Amino acid sequence: MQYIRIIRMNTSSSKLIENVVDHFSKLPGVGKKSALRFALHFLKLPLEDAKSFGESLIRMREDTKFCKKCHNISDADVCHICSNPRRDQSKICVIEDIRDVIAIENTGQYNGLYHVLGGIISPIDGKGPSDLNIETLIQKAQSGDYSEIILALKTTIEGDTTNFYLFKKLKDCPVKISTISRGVAFGDELEYTDEITLGRSILNRTPYQGVLL
Repeated sequence: MQYIRIIRMNTSSSKLIENVVDHFSKLPGVGKKSALRFALHFLKLPLEDAKSFGESLIRMREDTKFCKKCHNISDADVCHICSNPRRDQSKICVIEDIRDVIAIENTGQYNGLYHVLGGIISPIDGKGPSDLNIETLIQKAQSGDYSEIILALKTTIEGDTTNFYLFKKLKDCPVKISTISRGVAFGDELEYTDEITLGRSILNRTPYQGVLL
């Protein structure tokens, strides 16, 4: 009976609440019931807190930039990682997106730079090499300014395919190409891998062999 009352409220009690519920329910992993709880929570907040939250979302959407060097999200033209003189400027860790940057940073085992591809090669999803930040990676590898490029993509068929494609593009460049060790199980997303396992996979990285697994 309680579930029925919740759905009824969602669809007929208030169009304003229904509109907010619709927006929340579009978020990954959020269903109608959770979306309604979020909406009712915001309804109870002090008006200033609700306004502050809304303004933060708008500012994030309007003002967030992509780093000119690594394509990571940033508040400035160059992100805080690329601009940090204490980072090892000779190493680049190639990852899929910002979630992987966060996951690797949380391990505390890597102190180099990153290169965010913005996805992986996945024909079924309509993603090809031209849709990714690959050309700028090739330019970095050709520059001679870096000693190592670490391929740290998720351990799936698509991730391995992307690794193989990148290796073919980079193998003649004056840079060592390595990959994280298989401590990360096949099929795992880096963001869901525990920090100890991911940290060890980075520390125990091996030269990339240039073969599809």
